[in-house]
Parts: sequence; C-alpha cells; structure tokens
Amino acid sequence: MKRTKHECGLDKCFLCRLCLKEWLPALNVHRQTYQVKKGEQIFKEGDRVTGVYFVYEGNVKVHKKWGPDKELIIRFAKEGAIIGHRGLGTNLYYPVSGTALENGVVCFVPMDVFEATLRVNHELTYQLMLFLADELQESERKMRNLAHMPVKGRIAQALFSLKDKFGFTVDGFIDIDLTRQDLASYAGATYETVFRIINDLVQDGAIVTMGKSIKILDPEKLAALVSDSDLFTQDGASKKKQLN
Repeated sequence: MKRTKHECGLDKCFLCRLCLKEWLPALNVHRQTYQVKKGEQIFKEGDRVTGVYFVYEGNVKVHKKWGPDKELIIRFAKEGAIIGHRGLGTNLYYPVSGTALENGVVCFVPMDVFEATLRVNHELTYQLMLFLADELQESERKMRNLAHMPVKGRIAQALFSLKDKFGFTVDGFIDIDLTRQDLASYAGATYETVFRIINDLVQDGAIVTMGKSIKILDPEKLAALVSDSDLFTQDGASKKKQLN
C-alpha cells in the first residue's frame, strides 16, 4: 500500500463521527492513510495485529480461508466502515483477511492508539459494542444457513444483503460490481453452482444481469426462495429435536 495525505471528512467515518471533537487532533497525529489498488490485500489472516483500519473510499471484502483452495467472504465494508477489528482481544493475530474490491483509500490506526481512543470516547465504545453484537448475530445466522439452507436460498439471501448494504445505482442495479466467484464465496457455494443458479434466476425473471452487475426484478420471487429455505431449516431443526 502507498501512503497518501488523505483528509478525513469527519462525518462518515465510523471512528471520527463518534469521537469527541477534542480527541480528533490526537487521532490526526497518529493515523496513517494509504491508497489501495483493486485486489490488494490490506491485512492478511494469520498476520500479527498492528491496528485497525477504516475505509475512506472504495469497497473491501473481509474473508477467511475455507479449505485449501477456497475462501468464505464474511462481510463487505464500504465507505466509513471499520475493518480489522476482529483482531481485537487477547489473540494478537488477524483471524480474517481484508482485500480491496476496487481502488480506494483506507485509514490505519495503531492498536495502542485505538485502545486509548476507546477508553476515552464512551459513545464510540458503546456503538462498537452494538456493532460487534450485530456482527456476531449475522455470523451465527450465516453459519446456520451454510449448514441448513439450500444454496438457491443462500444466493437469494446474499443478493438481498448486498442490496441492503450498497443500495442501487440510478439504473436500478445493486451498487457493487462483484465477480461471480466473490458472490459464490459470499454465499458459501461453488462458482459453477452460482453461475447456473444466476442463469436460472434470469430465466425465471427474478433478476437481470449486465456484466458483473445484478438488478432485482422480482423481489417476491427471491423472497420466496429465502422463505422456503427458512421453512426447510425450521422443519429440519424440528425433526432433529424430535430425534434427540
């Protein structure tokens, strides 16, 4: 990554938006900003934790090894989001990796500075706790879906999640260009399966594609796939409970 003198707007970044104004000059002294290129790794799973990052520009995927040749995308981060926070705690190694999906800018805050910031800025600490609780619930839901939900339902759910996080372009497409491989890694499926199911959804009139972009044409058809999958999950859990 290449150092840059990027000025923070202070209104969108998770860190600066929630910090006391009196604390911002201290942050400005210690923070470092970097330009990242598309496909460049910001931090790597297994590396020693040195700090946390905040996305100023661009989109980032947070992912984890899933078998010898595969990865599972845990979440996506857009402008203003925190990444690298999974390295917080007593285990001083990043349990995930962060990779830029497009050219962008990230801010790095050393761990000792970030920990001092949390001690001083109570609102930031409280909001981070809520964020981590939401992220834990989402991770548990995703693990449940990987174990029980059919892949078609997972892909439909992934499209809804991307829509909720990134919104739409002026043309109505989900506002992120995502490769089919990344969509597969996010849904916990293979590239071949995602390619086939996306084609099926296009033929069914549920979505339309243009290159990497996807537009949801019929939300009810997609919602039905998720709803059917939830029923499948609940039914399976009920049967398992009876067997126990």
